[in-house]
Amino acid sequence: MIKNRGVILATTAIAPAVWGSTYLVTTELLPPERPLLAAVLRALPAGLLLIVIARRLPAGSWWWRSAILGTLNIGAFFALLFIAAYRLPGGVAATVGAIQPLLVGALAAWILKERLRTGVVVGAAAGIAGVGLLVLRADARLDALGVVAAVGGAAIMATGVILSKKWVSPAPVIATTGWQLTAGGLALVPIMLFAEGTPPALTGVNLMGYAYLTLIGSAIAYVLWFRGIKALSPTEVTFLGFLSPLTATVAGWLVLDEHLTAWQFLGAAIVLAAITIPSLSHARRAPHPIERPLVTNRSE
Repeated sequence: MIKNRGVILATTAIAPAVWGSTYLVTTELLPPERPLLAAVLRALPAGLLLIVIARRLPAGSWWWRSAILGTLNIGAFFALLFIAAYRLPGGVAATVGAIQPLLVGALAAWILKERLRTGVVVGAAAGIAGVGLLVLRADARLDALGVVAAVGGAAIMATGVILSKKWVSPAPVIATTGWQLTAGGLALVPIMLFAEGTPPALTGVNLMGYAYLTLIGSAIAYVLWFRGIKALSPTEVTFLGFLSPLTATVAGWLVLDEHLTAWQFLGAAIVLAAITIPSLSHARRAPHPIERPLVTNRSE
């Protein structure tokens, strides 16, 4: 069981690590000033592909549940994410978004009746500080609407994580992921057309970037992410989100020849330490098999 948990944690961590490469792909491969087009093409084709692979549509209450979860986890989150990204420096947006583990912990205590442990609060605060050291710049500017969008995106994503944990689908994770991506993508289409108009002509480089976001950044990453939500505690999953700014920083260093400071190395160390806190806390709470009380048949 412990070995399986380690595998699930490792595979779930792939999702936020992949999402950390989104900024690099967007700036280097995609057409400029088309964030909502990127969101639609990242979600809708991936969702339809997964539905075709799973060959299963929602049934009963899962029609409206998929619509709600898709709107929260994909549609509304993507829209607010891109608003924050356009109105705030990347470091500010990432630092504000890092409050998500705290929100997940609070919502888990309220909705799922899980205890909000001191270690989770301390770990979340450490993670926010680590992300700030990793990506925040001294000359960063603040924009009120951008900050509201970043906070709103974190809150909506946190709510989506908790509801994904509360509503357990009987269908395979590939199917439920496809339903959510499709619902979220469809919700974004009218917003995209209103805000950005019809899509421009795309180059081969653009298509490569969109293919990466669709297949790797959504179809594969979200299957791993929702599988992790189903198998792990909400706090364990959401703490892995700290890997996104860490991956983005490393990608900028490797590909864009950006320089790293001593403060960024310290921030990276703090982020990595913060990620381990929920898993260590869970391991301490889990009873060892030999400690379980024996149940005997009294009729013997």
